Amino acid sequence: MTAPVFVVERVPTGPEYVLEGPEGRHAVSVRRLGPGEDVVLTDGWGRWTGGVVGAAEGKDRLVVVDLHEIREEPEPEPRITVVQALPKGDRGELAVETMTETGVDAIVPWQAARCITRWRGDRGAKSLAKWRATAREAGKQSRRVRFPEVAAAMTTGQVAGLLAQADFAAVLHEEGATPLATAPLPATGRIVLVVGPEGGVAPDELAVFAEAGAGPYRLGRSVLRTSTAGTAATALLLGRTGRWS
Repeated sequence: MTAPVFVVERVPTGPEYVLEGPEGRHAVSVRRLGPGEDVVLTDGWGRWTGGVVGAAEGKDRLVVVDLHEIREEPEPEPRITVVQALPKGDRGELAVETMTETGVDAIVPWQAARCITRWRGDRGAKSLAKWRATAREAGKQSRRVRFPEVAAAMTTGQVAGLLAQADFAAVLHEEGATPLATAPLPATGRIVLVVGPEGGVAPDELAVFAEAGAGPYRLGRSVLRTSTAGTAATALLLGRTGRWS
């Protein structure tokens, strides 16, 4: 098994580092790590280092020794962004969690016309914070050192601007004539996918996105829920682009 990952504000240089606070508590009291076990310390932005547990002190202090040279994982190519319409309840966090574990690079919450959920005021701020915290925890769980960026919620117009700048852009739609499995993909640059709400992408939204260069593509014969479509599409693209090779 690969070494567990813990997040630090700044990746340390040797010879020793003390992991404290919530991360230290998780390492000592939840993971119950002990001397001699390997760990990875990362800032979540691609910089990381490895080390060995020297001691576990109290309930929330992990002493890490034998720190390696700091390394930096390059940004993957092509970069995959999923624009995720806001699902109901906690299915938004589920979508973020599984997309992160799969390997998505960025997630953009989208306030689509047919979304039942609305992010307004304090509720919107709390929901965004939950999505970002979910991406962080899922990134650690899946042993990533570069976590996906979770943007602030966008309007349809803002999403159209994002699509216009992409090297490949697509709207996942059950009535799309072209399967995503056969779409021509760039070897580098930015891929942006739009996942609509449970009620589907509205016709006027499809028109706006088409004008921005994003046509409708289908995944398969079955119709996936909004909370799972992004994960399935990300997995497909990771395989097709060679990032899973």
